[in-house]
Amino acid sequence: QVQLEESGGGEVTFGDSLRLSCAASGRAFSDFAAVGWFRQTPGKEREFVSAISRTGNTYYRDAVKGRFTISRDNAQNTVYLQMTSLRREDTALYYCAVDEWDCQGYGCYVNAPEYHYWGQGTQVTVSS
Repeated sequence: QVQLEESGGGEVTFGDSLRLSCAASGRAFSDFAAVGWFRQTPGKEREFVSAISRTGNTYYRDAVKGRFTISRDNAQNTVYLQMTSLRREDTALYYCAVDEWDCQGYGCYVNAPEYHYWGQGTQVTVSS
């Protein structure tokens, strides 16, 4: 079992930056195939934002490429999502999650049902 805790969310203005953190306890992130970030707004499905695999490969949804950066600190057992040039459409509840199973090929780590453990989320609100 692993417990995930997100932090770093808040209310910011268009163009600002935030860094989200996902801290794991109970197990190391290196135990898992990937750590992902997802986001959700009321009435919509949870959507993929970014992921980092155990080998360090990174994945991003098109809308955040060039603005968001995912990274991992194994010593701190924490994964970060650095978000820059924030837009109103980035407003959401952001979750981190871990996937137990390695994936090869196209479309890896982008589907929420693949993930096995989830945090409670941290709210990001971007105003214009």
